[in-house]
Amino acid sequence: METLIRPYRDSDIPEILAIINYNILHSTSLYDYTPRTLERQSELLAEKTTKNFPVFVAEINGKVAGFGMYGEFRFREAYRFTVEHSVYVTEAFKGKGIGGKLLRRLIDEAKSQKLHTMIGVIDAENKESILFHEKFGFKTVGVIKESGYKFERWLDSVIMQLFLD
Repeated sequence: METLIRPYRDSDIPEILAIINYNILHSTSLYDYTPRTLERQSELLAEKTTKNFPVFVAEINGKVAGFGMYGEFRFREAYRFTVEHSVYVTEAFKGKGIGGKLLRRLIDEAKSQKLHTMIGVIDAENKESILFHEKFGFKTVGVIKESGYKFERWLDSVIMQLFLD
């Protein structure tokens, strides 16, 4: 099973949208409530690339198995060397190293862009994602208690950070 990590194309957006909407409806990895439309997801991805932020897909046998991206951490000028990332993998390919390949590519790209630090904001219940990030050197730097409300309960956000230089 060969995995190709490459920049996304517009033709990938329906598969990216399916991954996003699955996570919106079935997990706390996104704190959104409402599935996104194709138009909205297209706008969000175009905005990333317009701002020179990458969006990569993991392709296996011509299908999108996952995707990763990063963008602004906060919207003030002093934060321009800090990015927040996201990595999502389809249920069928979880546990097969796809997320690691995507995160490695994001880290390498951030370093090449001379960024200083990468942030991950992870639901505290998602122990698998926390351990995954620790394998790449991310450290927990804070927890925001009851920062989100989804599925009829309050959720805590774990803030993880990796220094890139």
